[in-house]
Amino acid sequence: MKFGIHNPSWLFGSGPDAIFEAVKEKAQRAEAHGFTWFSVMDHLIQIPGVGDADEPFMEGWTVLSALAAATSRIRLATLVSSVAYRNPAHLAKIAAGLDVISRGRLTLGIGAGWYEAEYQQYGWEFPARPAVRIRQMEEAIRVITAMWREKRATFHGQHFHVQDAILEPKPLQKPHPPIMIGGSGEQLTLRAVARLGNACNIFGDPETVRRKFEVLRRHCDTVGRNYDEIERTSLTGVLLARDEAQLQAKRERLNAPEPFRGFAVTVPQAVDLAGRYRDVGVHLMICSVYKNDAETLELLATEVMPRVA
Repeated sequence: MKFGIHNPSWLFGSGPDAIFEAVKEKAQRAEAHGFTWFSVMDHLIQIPGVGDADEPFMEGWTVLSALAAATSRIRLATLVSSVAYRNPAHLAKIAAGLDVISRGRLTLGIGAGWYEAEYQQYGWEFPARPAVRIRQMEEAIRVITAMWREKRATFHGQHFHVQDAILEPKPLQKPHPPIMIGGSGEQLTLRAVARLGNACNIFGDPETVRRKFEVLRRHCDTVGRNYDEIERTSLTGVLLARDEAQLQAKRERLNAPEPFRGFAVTVPQAVDLAGRYRDVGVHLMICSVYKNDAETLELLATEVMPRVA
């Protein structure tokens, strides 16, 4: 099992003018420590449960483009881009450029979208029915892959249209960069993964993730897809300390909520937790470090990864 780092917060204890330097240092540190993945959220405002809506929040694709030039090995991704936030042909163009800049290290994370308040603030239409948003996502993926693979792409769907569209240069990865579909809805989202995804991303404890993987396998059987072709990833929030006393002190210092959104654990507990994710079939464990706690990233790299990966 591999390990990745997800960046959900742009608060690093410094002013807004230092945000990028801080996230660049975090990505470079993750790369140096052997993490294989670094992702950012693709939102325009902070989401509930992570921070305050009015706190500083960087645009994800802009940051990834800069990180592509500042790193050399780690895979870069959005986790995930809402289908509504960009015309899919334009998103295909943005993503292709980032794959070129990164020399083939992009994973395109995409989802159906959910944060209605954000849609309202930025003037996007929010279809109330999840099935509509998921159909939009499926059409968008078809547009994107056509733009990436065909000399001139034409697609006419219910929601999106392109006509004889040119996208050059193409992405470096062949046949195209991996597409990760975020979400764990059993009837529609995981079916979309079986049909169109190269990777899935599931949030939850190991038992929840195991059950979702079983549903995905059944969808793969139904559509004739090889389940083992799909990279299976899980995102979880983490806060680590060496022992219970240090963990309690850290929780108080960082004002960590109770219950914690993820796992606030000691190093031995983290080793056990990661092993359980590995045992249910997770290929990539993506860790969202609470409030950018530097010690948590260090402990993951030096104390957890060597015992589990």
